[in-house]
Amino acid sequence: MDLSYSEEYERFRTEVRQFLDDNWSEEDRNSSPPPEGQAALMGAVVRTDERATAFRLKAIERGYLYRGLPRAYGGSEQAFDPLKSAIIAEEFRVAKAPGEVVGQGPSMLAPTLVEHGTEAQKQKFVRDTLLGKIIWCQGYSEPGSGSDLASLRTRAELDGDFWVVNGQKIWTSNAKESHWMFALVRTEPDAPKHDGISYLLIDMKTPGLDVRPLRQMTGDADFNEVFFDNVRVPKENLVGPRGKGWVVSRSTLKHERALIGGSFITRRTFDGLVMVAQNAQLRGRAALKDPVLRDRLVQLETRLLASEYNGYRLLTQQSRGEDQGLAGMVMKLFTTQLSYDISRTAMDVLGDRGALARGDYNTPDMGMFSYSYMWALGILIAGGTANIQRNIIAERGLGMPRDGRR
Repeated sequence: MDLSYSEEYERFRTEVRQFLDDNWSEEDRNSSPPPEGQAALMGAVVRTDERATAFRLKAIERGYLYRGLPRAYGGSEQAFDPLKSAIIAEEFRVAKAPGEVVGQGPSMLAPTLVEHGTEAQKQKFVRDTLLGKIIWCQGYSEPGSGSDLASLRTRAELDGDFWVVNGQKIWTSNAKESHWMFALVRTEPDAPKHDGISYLLIDMKTPGLDVRPLRQMTGDADFNEVFFDNVRVPKENLVGPRGKGWVVSRSTLKHERALIGGSFITRRTFDGLVMVAQNAQLRGRAALKDPVLRDRLVQLETRLLASEYNGYRLLTQQSRGEDQGLAGMVMKLFTTQLSYDISRTAMDVLGDRGALARGDYNTPDMGMFSYSYMWALGILIAGGTANIQRNIIAERGLGMPRDGRR
């Protein structure tokens, strides 16, 4: 496997570095407001302040960000080139420059609207979403539905020029901070389960909509319950044809699974584990000298390297225009389980001190791994539980017979 870039791509890398030198100064880099919550843990760059927005606009104009989206809606509209996209991501990360805004809106809804939305919806929402001016939450999960998304019961009935929505969503990430929700609602109650579902855009300030935070074991409240009591939504906020929301939602889910996981974040978590092991004591000696722990670290890094090299393989496939099938789902399944196993190992190294709360100065890692461990449990089921994804991979990817229990 040749992991080097050609001269043409190395010249492109030089161009990107020059752009960053000219447009993202040391002062810009150091003016970053402190990231919060999971973003701080993962080292993500999620700035949306004025400096970051001004830089993003230059980067979009130059063709570096949102390359796959049309210029008419705020993207760069560049030819598909996964190697250039990889170089841009690498160089922006090194320079700590604001890349594409992280979140469900830019990563999931914007490409869905470009694919299925009306011209008015694209003009109204996509550009401001890409710049982080509109924050979105996803209204999919419901009480009693489990992983069977199509069994949702939140209803919407057409009344003149408005859809009237009644029901409840749950596990809605960041609903408290969001301006808008993209939601699935049942508009044809007598239709088969996967039919009669529609895709609506709902203003979170609409009367009758109530958000109630759910406190997690991490102490944070990233998830929420959302109640709808005769919430009136303009009929032009319907995305795609009435009753065909399941087709639209599959486009969104495809982008969601690509958003969750990723070997870059997992690498940072593993590096953190090694730092903890270098400074902790285990069974009366330096943890890093313990043969059992060393064996576990080797196994984890082997899996991590496999993930990273598989990423290169997928990048090569992309550059050749080859169909990747369910590779994105396999990567999500693999990396989220690996992240959990890394955090679990860190907890074993820390012992009792691992149970201390985040920010406690008595822990070698400021309590970050106790948070990471609890967070990893949620990521395992985000975007569809592992057993559901294994079934999809087995049936659609490997051609195995359907699960007999369904």
